[in-house]
Parts: sequence; C-alpha cells; structure tokens
Amino acid sequence: MHAKKKGSTEELAVVGIDIGKETFHLVGFDRSGQLVMRKQIKRLALSATFEHLPRCVVGMEACLSAHFVSRTLRGMGFEPRIIPAIYVKPFNKGQKNDYNDAEAIAEAALRPNLRTVAEKDQDQLDLQALHRVRARLVSRRTATINQIRAFLIEQGITVRSGLRALKNSFEAILDQRREEISPRIRGILMGLYGDWLWLDRRIEDVLTEIEEISRTEENCANIMSIPGIGPMISTAMVAAIGKGEAFDRGRDFAAWVGLVPTQYSTGGRTILGRITKRGSRYLRMLFVQAAKVIMMRQHRWADFSFGPWLTGAVARTPRNKAAIAFANKIARTAWSVLHHGTRFDAKQDPALEAI
Repeated sequence: MHAKKKGSTEELAVVGIDIGKETFHLVGFDRSGQLVMRKQIKRLALSATFEHLPRCVVGMEACLSAHFVSRTLRGMGFEPRIIPAIYVKPFNKGQKNDYNDAEAIAEAALRPNLRTVAEKDQDQLDLQALHRVRARLVSRRTATINQIRAFLIEQGITVRSGLRALKNSFEAILDQRREEISPRIRGILMGLYGDWLWLDRRIEDVLTEIEEISRTEENCANIMSIPGIGPMISTAMVAAIGKGEAFDRGRDFAAWVGLVPTQYSTGGRTILGRITKRGSRYLRMLFVQAAKVIMMRQHRWADFSFGPWLTGAVARTPRNKAAIAFANKIARTAWSVLHHGTRFDAKQDPALEAI
C-alpha cells in the first residue's frame, strides 16, 4: 500500500502536535483530509517552525506544557485546541507511535462538538503549582508519620490514632522508654521527627500563601461566600477552570469533577451506578470534604437556603450518598457564583470556613 502523497503546506487546515520532552511530532491535513505535513521538530524550534505555516487550527493533548504551547501559538495567530487524552484515543489507528498520535490529535481537533480544555493563564498555573506542592508535602508528611509509628510498634510501643496524639506524646515516649529503645533507633526516630516538623512548616508556608491569594482574588472571595468553602476550594477551583467558561452550566462542571452517577442506558432504560470519579480527583475530594463538614453541623442548616433540601436528602438517603449529592450541589453552586461574578445569598458561619 502506498502512503498518501504530501500536498502543499499552504493548504493546511489543521495541525496535530504530539508534545514530547525534547521533540514535537507534527502532522497536518488540508481541508479535504489530505496529508500535507509530517515532521519532527525540536522543542526550541516551535516558534520558528510555525512562523512559516498558514494560520490554522492546532490540536494538542492536555499534558505538561500544553498550556504554554497553546499560549505561544495563540500569540502567533493560530487557533490552538487542548484536547483531553480520553477523547483522542478513539481516533488512534494502527500501532502507537508519535506520528500516529499526532495524526489522531489532528483528526480530533476538527470535531466541532468535541469538548476541549480551557487554556490556563500563568496565574492559574502558579496557583495550581501551589496546590500540587502542598499535596505532595502532605503526602510526605503522612508517610513520615506512618514510618515513625511503624518503628515504634517494632519496639513494642503503640500510640493512639491521630496526628496530634503522636506529636504530643513523642518526646515523652522517647524519654520514658529510654532503656527499651536502642541509641541507633532513637537517632532515626529523632531524625524523622525533625523531618515531620520541617514538613509542617513548609505546609503552613504554602497554605499561608494560598490564603493570601484567596483574599485578594475577587473570584475566590465570591466562591468563599458559599458555606463550607474556604481558601483551599476557592483557589483550587479558580486554578482549574478560571471563570468556568468551558462549561455551559453547573451540571457540566459537576460532571467534569466526577460527582455524577455512571450511566449505562440502553433500549430506553436508564441505569445509573456509582459516581464516575472522572476529572479532577483533587477538587472532588475537597467538595466532598466541604459537604461532610456542613452535614456535621445540623443545627446550622436552617440558616442556609439549601437547608430544606439537605434535610430532605439526609432523611431519604444513606448519609454517604447524601454527602455526594450535596457535594454535587455545592459544586454547581460554586460554578454559578464563579461564572456570574456574584456572591452566595446565605449567612456565612466562620466555623465552616475550613476547607
């Protein structure tokens, strides 16, 4: 079988870019679907290469540096489209390689009804980086605490669950069990405890920076007017979706976060299962935490406009299921507040500003 003959790049309608660490693979088609370009370039040659191409649609998968590449090409007059990898996969043909991936991206970019990823500006990427750094530090702190507990158990010492319980009793344990703990393991435990304290300080520094941004950013302040939502959710949401232009309504945002049931329907019969858990796992976790915080304070429900709805939901469904439904409702409300630039219409309880 003969390969398609390449045409002129002057007739380019779409270019698919497979973004790599050092090299990019480009595949371009004209309006009739004819292959007119197939090349590999160095990352640093991106601007120089596209300067000589006609302005057209440029597709790329959502990945590291996709937003940087998108902003660069948009500044040159192109129409970049960042596509989720799950939507590119159906267009892949043959074996997996960089050129086939770029071709699949180019074909997906031409689909008018395919939902794309909103381009993030530098402020959003900076805020997103803060959240990712904090999440990594929290994970490391948890691992350090678990290792301390494991070493203590190996010495026959158990401490009740909870971060604060271990921190308050750690030095007392080392002092009271001096004869039972060898000098070497004692030194190891003290080193791990020092790591723990350092991680606490780093987490607190990052959290302080996030809180400062939430106070100065108008969109974050509007979202924080919703009960149960504080600096963490508001900044994470703005970092993820900006002003929410990528979604037509709050239901679409809730579906993107993964707070809607999995649907398997056929023959006119609707079958709903567990939540999809698609999209941002981090945001989904924060919204569920916010829902559970509010549900713990039942005496405050009457003060909120959603109080009657929450009372009915808890009465007719299991509590965990009601928490997911409530998290969905909070997510839709947060999108509405963000998209329309308004504030929530209920009184705010300072005790709920924790997440």
